[in-house]
Amino acid sequence: MAALVAAAERAGVARLLTVGTDPASSRAALAAASAHDGVFAAVGHHPSGAGGFGPDEHAQLRELAADPRCRAVGETGLDFFRDRAPRDAQERAFRAHRELAAEVGKPLIVHTRAAEGATLDALADLDGAVPVLLHCFSMPDHLDECLERDYRVSFAGNVTYPGAAALADAACRVPLERLLVETDAPYLAPQAVRGRPNAPANVVHTARFVAERRGISYSELEAAVDRNAFELFGW
Repeated sequence: MAALVAAAERAGVARLLTVGTDPASSRAALAAASAHDGVFAAVGHHPSGAGGFGPDEHAQLRELAADPRCRAVGETGLDFFRDRAPRDAQERAFRAHRELAAEVGKPLIVHTRAAEGATLDALADLDGAVPVLLHCFSMPDHLDECLERDYRVSFAGNVTYPGAAALADAACRVPLERLLVETDAPYLAPQAVRGRPNAPANVVHTARFVAERRGISYSELEAAVDRNAFELFGW
């Protein structure tokens, strides 16, 4: 982790949010946040593992979410593409995360894949109770509805891929004050380093791509993303 943080700093990335996908990785995220200045944590249970999400995991998650180093709940959501967990289990876990985010007053990081309508339906009951961040945004056909609901939208390295024209167009349409960029490391390395394991430092490639597509300078996009993350995560 120290090497990843140092490389990110050299690339100009001053703050990182490392994301848990189950109790063990959420604890590891909090430990990393404790060990490194500029690193913060999100705690959650990925929908692909929701079949193992029960009362014990819920209790652990509640305890982890109360830690001041935790700045968001998630990632959580629905993944009907891989379908590694029963859909009713995914929906129960997603509901528990939504309720927890409202309980602790922290933003909700949402994963959705091949489940756009079900995800938006599930989020409707929040009614603005907590900020929602659509991580690794993947539903450009629903962008207007997401914007109407005031969700934050985060783009990962796949927005840079030649075959991702719809995502790139969506990145141009999101209001600058609701836009974020991310790595989803070690996955979805941007085109410039595609084929290698992704790392936090690579987010600059995604940011440069989005800035160019929007017709603004990298420094303008960087300042906006930094401001948006500060407002969302309180760092």
